[in-house]
Amino acid sequence: MEKDEKFEDPVEDKIDEMVTKKGVTRRDFMKFCGLMAATLGLEATYIPKIAEALVSGPRPPFIWLQFSECTGCTEAFLRSSSPFIDDLLLNKISLEYHETIMAPAGEAATKSLTDAVSKYSGKFFCVVEGSIPLAGSGNYGMIGGRTMLEIAQEVCPQAKMMISLGTCAAYGGLPAATGGLTGAECVHGALNGLNTIKMPGCPPNPVNFAALIVNYLLFSDFPKLDTLGRPTFAYGSTVHSQCQRRDTEWCLEGFGCRGPSTYHNCPTVKYNDKTSWCVQADCPCKGCAQPGFWDNGSFFNYNGSYVD
Repeated sequence: MEKDEKFEDPVEDKIDEMVTKKGVTRRDFMKFCGLMAATLGLEATYIPKIAEALVSGPRPPFIWLQFSECTGCTEAFLRSSSPFIDDLLLNKISLEYHETIMAPAGEAATKSLTDAVSKYSGKFFCVVEGSIPLAGSGNYGMIGGRTMLEIAQEVCPQAKMMISLGTCAAYGGLPAATGGLTGAECVHGALNGLNTIKMPGCPPNPVNFAALIVNYLLFSDFPKLDTLGRPTFAYGSTVHSQCQRRDTEWCLEGFGCRGPSTYHNCPTVKYNDKTSWCVQADCPCKGCAQPGFWDNGSFFNYNGSYVD
């Protein structure tokens, strides 16, 4: 019997179309929606709403800038094994510029950025990966004959919202560690306090970034932030308070673990499709989501002496 057209559900049809196109099952898709709901701290009743948000509505424009970094934040996101995280980036949002995955190069790439900023001024979301060198008038970081600082000063203030992805963008990270010569600064500091959502981590968990986008698709807004500008769903509790080894003989608190002073949801979200995370792999938390990670996250300080 043919399906009665007047009883067709457009959302269900779109879900069927998506899972067929991507070669995954409806169960996988709904499982991903459940993961997003759990990460955001939403009730299970939001799962069908998340599914609808992922297959319906407009595609918000994103411009992704890469400055002084290792591309690890991009790689963590694109290499995620979840069947929908990379699709969310490449298909649900309108990614107008991203140096690592875009086809244009040289002058064509510069034109792509200029055109995108002009077309979507005041409407696009700007993701910044990496810190910004300030020493030598910014000449330690150049792209297309311009300093990273000049590009950031031109593009970032025109964004609807800024997202500092990764510890380098959020706090300065490795380029800003003691002994560096580039004078690298976090995005917020380099741009004189420009408001930005911070998603630190080295690398940041791709599930959290996906959840940030889903939150916007669902509510047309970004989630609640803490005093440091971090989403509370991911950075609202310490690693130690969520750790499965807490209060057991296997706790690493006495072995240099930074979990008690680091705010991140690693123990619950984990990495690599919830396979594992640092402490589960018998490595003390290094505090990669906290300010000053590269100077304070080691057992040793900059001079080489032991730090308790």
